[in-house]
Amino acid sequence: MKKLLKSPWLELTTLCVVVTLSYIALALISKGAETPPGGMSLNNVALLTFGFFLLSFAIAVIAVMTGIGGGVLFTPLMLAFTPIDSLTVRGTGLIVAMFSGLISSGPFLKSGLGNLKLAIYCSIGYGLGAFIGAQGAIFVSDQLGSTGEGFVRLSLGIIVLSLSLYFFRGGAKSDWPQAKQVGRFDKWLNLPHQYYEESLDKVITYRVTRAAWGLLTIVGVGVISGFYGMGAGWAIVPVMNLVMATPLKVAAASSGILIGIGDCISVWPYILAGAVIPSFAALWLVGQVAGGIIGSRILITIKAGSVRVILIGILLFSSFGLVTKGLTTLGYISEVRGPVYIAVLLAIVAGVALSLTGKFPKLKSGR
Repeated sequence: MKKLLKSPWLELTTLCVVVTLSYIALALISKGAETPPGGMSLNNVALLTFGFFLLSFAIAVIAVMTGIGGGVLFTPLMLAFTPIDSLTVRGTGLIVAMFSGLISSGPFLKSGLGNLKLAIYCSIGYGLGAFIGAQGAIFVSDQLGSTGEGFVRLSLGIIVLSLSLYFFRGGAKSDWPQAKQVGRFDKWLNLPHQYYEESLDKVITYRVTRAAWGLLTIVGVGVISGFYGMGAGWAIVPVMNLVMATPLKVAAASSGILIGIGDCISVWPYILAGAVIPSFAALWLVGQVAGGIIGSRILITIKAGSVRVILIGILLFSSFGLVTKGLTTLGYISEVRGPVYIAVLLAIVAGVALSLTGKFPKLKSGR
């Protein structure tokens, strides 16, 4: 009981109570309210709102745990499985990513897993690139119409699929990379850090290398993030991990902090263009708070290899939905039915489960 009165559990408990009371109130109101002609009944509104909350909660837990940001799951899922305008989805996706990053920053910094200096350094390039990308997204939406919609989905799907295959082939070498050489610029930035790794029960000390190349790459990542409205944690994590040689869990935690900083910049072109609808975006923020706190706690304790396996599964399913939706929009294939998506999802979930239990041969040998 005393634990519930301490941060962050006090805030989380309060939030859950408020959400519960809100849905009870909606249910009571819907019993006595009349639905206007042609309008949606309040019962349906309550169910839809509750569904958004549950999905937002699940997205936040997974996104924060893997460091990819909530927008990486929100945007592909909304673009792949709903008819909502892509500009609205992408603008809201940046808000979701920003919020999940901000919520998880506290636990990551308190535990030492997140590298604040690294996140602030990378935010310079990320913010610049994200703003440019967001402006490009608005231009493409205005000029290309449905063709632009199909292009956005298809190209993003190919990018996400390529990244998942890279993580698959990289194996456990990406969990604990070693910085072989540290240049003068890297030493001047003074980015080395250490933290206590609970899964190994020891203190991990690491160095950051190729900081200049990392910053240039982050600018490109920011352009992709702003254009696709995804928060780009799926790209920030491999840049920090593979280019700058930070441990995978550190990259995941620092990515969340960076997203919370950088997406504050990239979301403004969407807001000014009228693409962000407050009543739609607000539904997703509550779940991000609750899920973000829980996801950050899980990341601190789990093994780095588990983060990689879950990340691969998420990227594979997102890429499938994006590629099929893009090809459908461009008129190359007929619409893919729901059972196909469910079958693909179940196959990926089974593969992830086998990998986490050490029974998937290829991933087991890589770990």
